[in-house]
Formats: sequence, C-alpha cells, structure tokens
Amino acid sequence: MRYSGVVLARSAWLLCSLALAVPAQAIDWTGVTEQEIVVLYPGQASWEWSLTQDDHSGAKKFREGKDCKACHKGEETEIGGKIVTGKKLEPMSIPGKPGSLTLTVKTVHDGNRLYVRLAWRGGKPGGGKKMDDRYAARVTMMLDNGSVKEATRAGCWGTCHDDAVGMASAPAGKEITKYLAASRTKVTRQGGGENFKSPADLEQLLKQGLFVEYWQARLNPQQPARAADGYILDKRHEQTAPIVDADATFGNGQWVVVLSRALKPGKPGYKDVVAGKTYTIGFAVHDDYANHRFHHVSFEHTLVLDEGKADLVAVKR
Repeated sequence: MRYSGVVLARSAWLLCSLALAVPAQAIDWTGVTEQEIVVLYPGQASWEWSLTQDDHSGAKKFREGKDCKACHKGEETEIGGKIVTGKKLEPMSIPGKPGSLTLTVKTVHDGNRLYVRLAWRGGKPGGGKKMDDRYAARVTMMLDNGSVKEATRAGCWGTCHDDAVGMASAPAGKEITKYLAASRTKVTRQGGGENFKSPADLEQLLKQGLFVEYWQARLNPQQPARAADGYILDKRHEQTAPIVDADATFGNGQWVVVLSRALKPGKPGYKDVVAGKTYTIGFAVHDDYANHRFHHVSFEHTLVLDEGKADLVAVKR
C-alpha cells in the first residue's frame, strides 16, 4: 500500500505539472520587450585565466570587484573575432567559424512557469568535421539566484576551468566537465583537478543551493527539440528526467527556441524563481555541430519577474 501511495503521489504531481504547462506555441510574444545579447567565441579563456594578471590585462580590476560585463559590454564582437582567428587563446582555430552570434531574447511567465524565447541565425558553416554529429545545434541557459559568486561576477565563466575538456591544462585521458571552485579542496592556475571535497561536503553544498542550474535544447532541423537540464557543482550533473520543456522551429537559417519550466519545482538541483529577487543568467550556443568549448557564450546578465532593474524582465502573460 505504501508503494502504491508513492506511485499515486508521483502520478498526481506529473498530471498537475502537465496541466499547468502552457504549450510554448500558445504564448503571445507580441509586444514583449526583446533584448539582443551577443555571445562570443571564448577559446581557452578560463576562470583561472581571468584572475591571472600575466594572462589577462583586466585581472587586477576583476579581482577588485569589476565584473566581466562592466568592462567588456559592447566589445563582444571584437573580442570573439580576435580569439576565433587564433590571434589569442585559441591554438585550434576553425576556418570560417564566426567570432560571435546575436541572440534575441524575450522572457515571460504565466504565474506558474517561466518561458525564455531565444532566436538566432547560425554562423556560416566552418567546413570542418562535425564535432558532435548528434545535434546540429544546442542552446543553453544557466541560472543562479545569487548563491554562486562566480556566476554573479562572470556568468558561464564561473564554471569554466583551465583543466576542462579541450582547455589549456586539460589532463590527458580524463574528461573534466564544468564545475565550481567551491567543490575542490585546492584550485591553482591550472584548475582544481580531482581535488574533490568529501561526498558529505558536496551534499551539504547542494542542500545550501551552491550550484548553477542549466536548461538546454538539443536541436536538429525538422525534428522536435530535445530538452535537457541539470546542475553544476563538482561536475555537470544531468537530470535523468528533465522538467524543462523545449520547443523549437528552424527556417531561413534561423532558430527560434522556447525553454520553460515551473517557477517553483520543489526538487533538488533546481532553484525557485520568485518575484522580488534578481537572478544571474548566462547563455551558450553550440552552433554548426560544435562540442565542448567550441561554442559561443555570453557575459553575465540579470533576470527578474514582473518589474525591477535587470537586463531581462519576465512580464506576466
């Protein structure tokens, strides 16, 4: 009887979730303010690189509290253009790959769910082999509620370390994914390696909300989008049953993707989104079958519900 009760409870939760979810196509985006966010090609620029004066001329200002966007907003196209050609931070440049892409972003909520609409035109194909032949493109949003200082300061860069896959200090034969410095007992210029804190300490950090959540749509033209979500702490943890929904269309070279999920999931590994609080978000686009670090990423941006001072204000529809 106890087992049946659990099954019934889970079934009721699922039915309730489905009832509350409004199809992305039903959202009226007319009149919703849009923001253009440039995502740039980062090469091997890591969190550790950003803190090192010999490598990054702005390291001193960054250490003193100046955030990435405060120094470099408006320079994304120029920076990405230099890196993608191999002039700096890129030992494996890809001919024809664009240095930046422009995302057009809109956000709304319906009182139950948050919806994020992302539109962009892919760059000219680089002509190289497909790094990830499963998906023509992927778009990801990272979200934090202020618990992770690196995310607040640098968006996606707070999870990107020098020893991750394809980075300058990546160890041979190992695949280190994105992680937070708080999950390591020691971090050097080369990253935190496998200096993991104890499982008990990591579990406590998770309970405290010290993680970055991510939403992702995996895309192929003329196919339904595949949704994925998870969180980043000691590594990238993908949820086995994602609660994020993804809807996508592709035409005339442009992707239009809507990511959404419940404002208050009430589950580990997710962060409630509530009015009156400012959230940090960051975006990444893996275009032209790209994989790992060969993507385009944004600086840190902010999100609020209904009203407030932020880059994106999710109005109620």
